[in-house]
Amino acid sequence: QVQLVESGGGLVQAGGSLRLSCAASGRTFARYAMGWFRQAPGKEREFVAAISRSGGSTSYADSVQGRFTISRDNAKNTVYLQMNSLKPEDTAVYSCAAKSVRNAGYDYWGQGTQVTVSS
Repeated sequence: QVQLVESGGGLVQAGGSLRLSCAASGRTFARYAMGWFRQAPGKEREFVAAISRSGGSTSYADSVQGRFTISRDNAKNTVYLQMNSLKPEDTAVYSCAAKSVRNAGYDYWGQGTQVTVSS
């Protein structure tokens, strides 16, 4: 069992930056690939970024490529999402998720943290 707790959300002006953190419980964090997702009001949840277990491989949604950076610190059981050049359309609840190698989908989800970008 893995518990995920996000932090770092808030209100920021367009063009600003935020760094989200996702802290995981347990000693098996390094066994999981991690991802960030977001859901805006009235919209479906969408993929934002993902990182491999070692951190050596990352992927991004086209909408955030070049602006967002995902990273992880396995010693701290934490995954990060650095968000730069934020736009009003980035406003959403951001959630992190953990995926084991055995499953195609994500096994564990955090509660999410609100990010609001004002124009």
